[in-house]
Amino acid sequence: MAFVGDKRNKKDRQNRQDKNTVTGYKKDRKKAIEKNYKQARGMFEETDERDDYYINLIEGRNPVLEALKSGREIDKLFVQSGQLEGSIKQIIAIARDKNILIKEVDKAKLDKMSKTKSHQGVIASAALYKYYEVDDILDIAKEKGEDPFIVILDEITDPQNLGSILRSCDAAGVHGVIIPKRRAASLTPIIGKISAGAVEYVPVAKITNINQTMSYLKEKGLWIAGADASGETYYEKDLTGPLALVVGSEGKGLGRIVKENCDFIVGIPMSGNISSLNAAVSCAVLIFEAKKQRLKQKTIGSLQEGSIH
Repeated sequence: MAFVGDKRNKKDRQNRQDKNTVTGYKKDRKKAIEKNYKQARGMFEETDERDDYYINLIEGRNPVLEALKSGREIDKLFVQSGQLEGSIKQIIAIARDKNILIKEVDKAKLDKMSKTKSHQGVIASAALYKYYEVDDILDIAKEKGEDPFIVILDEITDPQNLGSILRSCDAAGVHGVIIPKRRAASLTPIIGKISAGAVEYVPVAKITNINQTMSYLKEKGLWIAGADASGETYYEKDLTGPLALVVGSEGKGLGRIVKENCDFIVGIPMSGNISSLNAAVSCAVLIFEAKKQRLKQKTIGSLQEGSIH
């Protein structure tokens, strides 16, 4: 009997310990949730703003200015008290013309709102970034009377690379960028900051399957060029006409099937000790070569047309 009693007491003791542990965990978790809720509620009460103003913030003078110029839907503009000189004046003037609510706040409040920690005295709360369809990008090229020029990113996960690529694409006249829905960086306020506002001008389409999209673009008459170190020297290839350039991640490069589905592969010859450039730099080199070839082709075409007349 003593054995049974000892066993029961031991079991009861263990149950009590388990119960106390679970109860303690629940209490701690409840306290943590309440604390987080109070902190969040306090932040919103201090700024008198709703949660949706924090969904998509555009931070920094240049990104905010470009967002305003591009016609991006801005809900409200937050400007740091005493920071009303330089480009801030232009930002405020445009915001007033567009009847955007402007609120002057102190630096501490902007610091709390900021996700990039580099707001430069101004933050705009905006509608979420708009994603385009692939056909939208093709239509943009058609409206401009130009051959489609598209960049496809194969699993570029680094926001720094995506932001830099968007900036280069805007400068090189790329009609749009295509990114996969999975295993890839998406459009965020940080991307907007890195791209220096280029995200407002370069249409980005999000697709489910890169290979299917490549096949669709081929049906639409585009040539697909893949960027890979094993490819032919890029400036020796014809990069004019309807073209989509596929750029892979720094670590893996192009996926095997993606690479096989390309019409041709172009590479950048390297002379130093480092075997490759990062994805953003490689993309910039290739698209500006394509831009150069296209401008040259356009110039020759204009001269020939002029000589006929």
